Amino acid sequence: MTLQESLVDAHWLAARQREAAADAAPAPAVLDATALLPAPGFDGDYRLASGFEAWREAHIPGSRHADLVHAFSDHAAPRHFTHLDPQALADVLGEHGIGAETDIVLYDNGGGVWATRLWWQLRAVGVPAAVLDGGLAAWREAGFPVASGDDLGEDSDAAPAPALALTLTLRPRDDAWADIGEVAAIGSGDAPGTLVCALGPDQFDGTAPTRYTRRGHIPGSLNVPARSIVEPATGLLAADANLRAAVGPLLDAPGPIVAYCGGGISATLLALGLVRAGRDDVRIYDGSLEEWTADPARDVA
Repeated sequence: MTLQESLVDAHWLAARQREAAADAAPAPAVLDATALLPAPGFDGDYRLASGFEAWREAHIPGSRHADLVHAFSDHAAPRHFTHLDPQALADVLGEHGIGAETDIVLYDNGGGVWATRLWWQLRAVGVPAAVLDGGLAAWREAGFPVASGDDLGEDSDAAPAPALALTLTLRPRDDAWADIGEVAAIGSGDAPGTLVCALGPDQFDGTAPTRYTRRGHIPGSLNVPARSIVEPATGLLAADANLRAAVGPLLDAPGPIVAYCGGGISATLLALGLVRAGRDDVRIYDGSLEEWTADPARDVA
């Protein structure tokens, strides 16, 4: 299995954990990337919280919480969830006990978008990782136990991992992220590529409240909602035929494909679907609508 573009299911992960318990294989690092960002009730309604408390209440045994709100975002940036530079990301991974030989499995309790956000950050620096298909809900559905703990001291699953010296070999990609200049050029037709908004149709067309300055989408964008690549009944990534149908408008679109959403989160779930459907020329506009709508000089459709 190549972890770089892979999903793993709950049974695969449980088997790996059993092998590790029997000293038959190294234990994978399991990171819960859940964050809390409720749907806005009115324009400008931005409520953000770490998912640590939710992790503490119920998590996959042996997992650790990867805090996208604090540890895995650049707080010197003017926007939420800005990705870390490669060195800072490697340092945070080391603090989680992750070294060069560590297999990484990512999950969340929020429909997959948080796990794929961290997956994309790792992919951008060449660190292989896999997303647990269906996240914590699929783990529960498969009948596997969950752990809980009131605090780090009482829950052995959450005991601090030994920090590692920097042993990761980083291979940053120069095509993982798009900036606002590239987005503007593609949207105006001055540069090749395809812009795609991964938000739902009501957010795309501006009929639903937004967390950001103005409703709507970046001119020149297509709309392929990230949730369309997930099976509604199971929360699992759509099977091959359904996946290709969901991303169909993008399979033959001119590249690069630049995906965005509100803050570069849901766009990464769509990116995972596109990569698995055979498009490797995908970029994430990290600033997304939070950055775009903040400048009144930029049009919003």
